Amino acid sequence: MTTPGDGAGDGGNSPTSHAEYVLGCRFRLEPAPAGLRAEPAEFETKLHREADPPGEDGWLFFRDNCWRGELNDPDYLRDLTEDALGVTVLSVDFRELRTDEAYLSALKAEIDANLNLFNADSTAEVLSKYLGSSIRVVDDA
Repeated sequence: MTTPGDGAGDGGNSPTSHAEYVLGCRFRLEPAPAGLRAEPAEFETKLHREADPPGEDGWLFFRDNCWRGELNDPDYLRDLTEDALGVTVLSVDFRELRTDEAYLSALKAEIDANLNLFNADSTAEVLSKYLGSSIRVVDDA
């Protein structure tokens, strides 16, 4: 489920910085052989997509896929998730960007250096526009 982005740089790729996008996923099992069924047939799980280092390909995943802390095109991400998992995916929703302080600092610096990519006046505005209040800083992402 990688969505390439624009930008260049090497911020946030320190071995000690880490972040991931957490997505909720509801899917259904549909066994192929006649007479075989799954019970329950529907399940919910969390998916964790590693966040690309700020400035590298894919770092703009949040800009390209989120708006105000929600997925901007849930059907697109549902299709990508369905392909990745090989099951019928009923829904996908954005839960949070789970990050350590080092990654968040690098992300903010990269956003600040590339405000023109976001049609925004500040880093805080960018984070609010795309991630809303869905950023969780943890000691060990």
